Amino acid sequence: MIKLKPQQQTSSSSDSGFTIIESLLAIIVVAILLAAISPVLVMSTSIRVQSRRIEKANQAANTFIDGVRTGSIKAPGEYSNNNKISLDPATASQPRNLDENLINLTKMPVPATKDDSDLYLFQKDGIICHTSETGCAKNSDSPFDEFYIQARQIIVTGSGVNDGYRLVIRVYRSDVDFNKPLLTSTGNSTKQTASAVTAGVGNRQAPAIEKTADVGNITTTFQALCRRLGVAPDKDGNNQNCQ
Repeated sequence: MIKLKPQQQTSSSSDSGFTIIESLLAIIVVAILLAAISPVLVMSTSIRVQSRRIEKANQAANTFIDGVRTGSIKAPGEYSNNNKISLDPATASQPRNLDENLINLTKMPVPATKDDSDLYLFQKDGIICHTSETGCAKNSDSPFDEFYIQARQIIVTGSGVNDGYRLVIRVYRSDVDFNKPLLTSTGNSTKQTASAVTAGVGNRQAPAIEKTADVGNITTTFQALCRRLGVAPDKDGNNQNCQ
């Protein structure tokens, strides 16, 4: 009987696995790819964090505006007359300029200290207090939960209590450093102008948002709004007096 000698099986290249050199090359390639996309990942995370902060700052601003409108929060002018920005009534010969209803550094300088008369604090639990009030202090180290709100009123000279006004506000992070100059996002001085959004965690010295809102009541007349906001031109383009 002839016995067949069993053939020795040879392993194919697909079953041989990776060599050390191949593994090292794969690690190097992956490292290069991660290094290339890491700035994009960091920037994406930074923008998401800053967007969340701005969203919360906007919520704090809206809560403040609603509180002033309903009377649950005292208007800035009730703490100091310096918090009132006076405008002459708009007339046909002197119509209102857009800049007169906006925030600038001349009308509304940035806060110098946390005890300024136009500063409020939006606390973590949603309560808004004036910084001059007893116990009005930060109770959280998170800039996401608390904000400083600077507010003033734009009022027409000679207007009554029921004629309304324009409320102008800036919202700063609670970790703002009052020992350093505060900034604005708009203004007539470039040295004090900066964006709150940066490549890192944001500029804490700049306001998260700046906002304006009109405050009136059911007795506020059209004439009062006209004198404050400005006269509208007729069909011929001529400015009319507030009637």
